[in-house]
Amino acid sequence: MQTINVTDVIRKNSTFISMINRDSGQDVKKCYQCGKCSAGCPLAPFMDVLPNQVIRKVQLGMRDEVLNCESIWLCAYCSTCSVRCPRNIELAEVMDSLRILAQRDNIRPKGRAKKVSIFNKGFLRSLKKYGRLHEFTTMLGFNIKSGKPFNNAETGLFMLTNGKLKLSVSSPRGMDEIGRIFEKTEELGEKRP
Repeated sequence: MQTINVTDVIRKNSTFISMINRDSGQDVKKCYQCGKCSAGCPLAPFMDVLPNQVIRKVQLGMRDEVLNCESIWLCAYCSTCSVRCPRNIELAEVMDSLRILAQRDNIRPKGRAKKVSIFNKGFLRSLKKYGRLHEFTTMLGFNIKSGKPFNNAETGLFMLTNGKLKLSVSSPRGMDEIGRIFEKTEELGEKRP
């Protein structure tokens, strides 16, 4: 078994680490791999790489491996990991930064992560277009893009006939402000290196 000097590896991968530290506002070098984040994560059983392993891969400069893992997409941003961390690392912020970097690098999520990405985009599209979540179009779009157009059709029909699902949506007041929020967010995203 090969011995790895983590300090040397971190020093060699300082560019990637610095980028994640800057984008997330966290210092991933502080993590000493206690595993409390992974032990408390409600989604850890579904992840291909545990939260503490994601941090270690960042520390080791394993950029491609960490950006292609499902875990960064499956993170629910519940912050259980952050609360449990004895080093006060907001791991949810790190995961979010990794998702953004993966999108910037045009890395397409695979497996379950693909469905999360499809849902996230549909959710934001609904907010941008209607100013609120329009369940019908969001779920219809999700089902079509995930290759199962009739998934939950029976439930949807039941909800529709019982007045729990609306085909039309009324826009809230302040649609101009919502539009400006999206414009500003997109502008800031383009300015990020």
